[in-house]
Amino acid sequence: MVRRWPALFTEDQVFMEFSRIVGKNLKTEFYESIDRHSPRLLELFGSKRGNVGQTNTTEPTECQRASYHPWGQPTDFFKAGFESDDDDCFCDPDIGILLIERKGAVLTSSQHLSPASLKNIIEGEVVMDSIQDLPKAMCIVFGLMYALHLNYPKTMKLTFQFIQQVLLLLVHTDLKPKLQTLKNQLAM
Repeated sequence: MVRRWPALFTEDQVFMEFSRIVGKNLKTEFYESIDRHSPRLLELFGSKRGNVGQTNTTEPTECQRASYHPWGQPTDFFKAGFESDDDDCFCDPDIGILLIERKGAVLTSSQHLSPASLKNIIEGEVVMDSIQDLPKAMCIVFGLMYALHLNYPKTMKLTFQFIQQVLLLLVHTDLKPKLQTLKNQLAM
């Protein structure tokens, strides 16, 4: 069944619905937690070997450019394109974020930190666009998934569980071992 999402989602509506359901201010809690944990997260990711702590310095091929992750790893969650591209060619993920670059830009991992615009996708439909930055796009897409009771995408499941259980302190269940380890490392 294909569900059509009404074009009634605004940032404020997402934040109000989240607050109604959870009793927390998503935007404030998300940003305060990110600010509190960022120095330690950067330290931890910088100390890792392999793809986690490194960025890809080679340019993506034409096939890779539509699925280039900000840290150099292809993923189905983040899609990159140009302002001139048709939205339909990037709407294949069930849930994700479109990073829209200016026409003529060369797609590199560092450029994704400040794209021309961002759009959130649910079930292949753009449900919100003109988002200012990637942290806000992540915050909003988390709020949408939580408020609409959607499953987290497989490629980002641990990331969203980290946001839910560690950053926002929602759902008090046992953490998966990887998340518990990260939570313990953040407390050091």
